[in-house]
Amino acid sequence: MKLRMMMTTALFAAIIAVLAQITIPLPLVPITGQTLAIGLAATILGAKYGTISVLLYLLMGAIGLPVFAQMKGGLGILFGPTGGFLFAFIPTAFIIGYFLEKKGFTIKNAIFANIIGTFLSLIIGTAWLKFIADLTWTAALFAGFSPFVIVGILKALLAAWAGITVRQRLASNRLLFTQYSSGG
Repeated sequence: MKLRMMMTTALFAAIIAVLAQITIPLPLVPITGQTLAIGLAATILGAKYGTISVLLYLLMGAIGLPVFAQMKGGLGILFGPTGGFLFAFIPTAFIIGYFLEKKGFTIKNAIFANIIGTFLSLIIGTAWLKFIADLTWTAALFAGFSPFVIVGILKALLAAWAGITVRQRLASNRLLFTQYSSGG
């Protein structure tokens, strides 16, 4: 089972990389499928393996593999203006997964956890953007927060619904280690 979870975790790192390529360009920070993938990983895998999948994804990007949005990679992206959003995926995945492990893997709980995760990512990413790009708070909010709220909530809803659905199917077929509740 441990090998299966390691393979599933690596698969989710790849899913994050693939969904990162779905982008809608904006001046400083594009809208991407990454946050959807982070929500799916955490909702399906829980705190530990969801967070490990994010760390693996970030490691792939850090060594230069083109896994970040718009087929980019390298430390320059991680420590550039959008790097805060990438680093924010670590606590986001952990908090979503941890909340679900404690409260139960239900759609209602997953919606709540993913919406909290969305706002956590936006807050951390926007603060990073403000300081790295030397923007005012107003400019940072307009560039890194406000354009993403509605789309982020929609992605959170999709991640919650799809994540719980997939988690239940994987668990019922014994394809996912579930020491936690998998109710829906």
